[in-house]
Amino acid sequence: MLDIKFVRENPDIVKENIKKKFQDEKLPLVDEVIDLDVKYRAAMTEANELRASRNALSKKVGQLMGQAKKDPSKLAEAEEAKAQVKANADRLAELETLHDELALRIRKIMLTIPNIIDPSVPIGPDDSANVEVERFGEPVVPDFDIPYHTEIMESFNGVDMDSAGRVSGSGFYYLMGDIARLHSAVTAYGRDFMIDKGFTYCIPPFMIHGNVVEGVMSQTDMDAMMYKIEGEDLYLIGTSEHSMIGKFIDQILPEASLPQTLTSYSPCFRKEKGAHGIEERGVYRIHQFEKQEMIVVCKPEDSRDWYEKMWRYSVELFRNLEIPVRQLECCSGDLADLKVKSCDIEAWSPRQKKYFEVCSCSNLGDAQARRLKIRVKGEDGKMYLPHTLNNTVVAPPRMLIAFLENHLRADGSVTIPEVLRPYMGGKEVLIPCKK
Repeated sequence: MLDIKFVRENPDIVKENIKKKFQDEKLPLVDEVIDLDVKYRAAMTEANELRASRNALSKKVGQLMGQAKKDPSKLAEAEEAKAQVKANADRLAELETLHDELALRIRKIMLTIPNIIDPSVPIGPDDSANVEVERFGEPVVPDFDIPYHTEIMESFNGVDMDSAGRVSGSGFYYLMGDIARLHSAVTAYGRDFMIDKGFTYCIPPFMIHGNVVEGVMSQTDMDAMMYKIEGEDLYLIGTSEHSMIGKFIDQILPEASLPQTLTSYSPCFRKEKGAHGIEERGVYRIHQFEKQEMIVVCKPEDSRDWYEKMWRYSVELFRNLEIPVRQLECCSGDLADLKVKSCDIEAWSPRQKKYFEVCSCSNLGDAQARRLKIRVKGEDGKMYLPHTLNNTVVAPPRMLIAFLENHLRADGSVTIPEVLRPYMGGKEVLIPCKK
């Protein structure tokens, strides 16, 4: 969400940004919201003038009524002033209604106009134009066939999709035994990894109000992702970023408290609307999963540095788990409307012989702070909006796919990297169950 003052003063920049995001259908919204803003400010100015006039006239009526006790000729003048007060009150009521209607229409449009992207973002219409920046670790394709990830899990009696289908429908799963333990181990390691980086560990609410949802994501993302609780103003979170950023709604933060660096664990719930390919069956794209997340609320001048730190944390974590990854810079058309800049960390899949997304790091500038009315009080006493950033630490369903494929051995066993062994009871290898 942009500042309306910025849109008013820089319509060409806003329109050019919309073009860069290949959303030309939104171009008319810029002129429309500027026109509405003119009417809004005119209504506000007239209303303020009427309030001032009303106060002066009310005072005059009182004076005239007092004078009329001695001079009856003042009574007619007092009645005339009373009529003017009534007319002003009626007009003021109209203006206040118009003011509210215009404010609502302006906000609706402003929530739709995309944030200004960083100059470094590559221009392209969709994810096919995303740019590989750097690789970390050597991708390896073993000299034996790697089964599909659910087949690997089944060899350990570690997943039950059929029972989950009967209980909850498609897009759900049961994890069991060593695979369930591996899932928890990866999450716990991700938690401790971020704590060691100085982040504060948090378990947030898993349901949030609609105004928080509107504050942290675009309407398009909201419709595609969020599950609403019937009959209540509550939504299941799609990621703990939602409730973690929402934690600061309507708050004034002292500048000395920045940066706020938090890492949070939560289950995540997503509709995942749309058809997906065969590689997204199993536990790749599901309605419920668990995730360790990181968020930062910081001074605007520090957000670029935090962005670099955050995606590099993801790389470090995956390399500690001996999984090759790469950084992929998201192009303009692949950025959600609130994002200034974003990149994906993709893990190597030796079965597919390509990379796939496991983390997403984003700088949202002051968009979420503006929507949620999060402010910072500087040392000089002035208020400003902080920047917010988020990044996946680890999301075990996809992490498990990358982990199992990259650590599978020819005999069907799976090696456990040293950093994960304390979370697995010291196990160095997972042995598949006998058939």
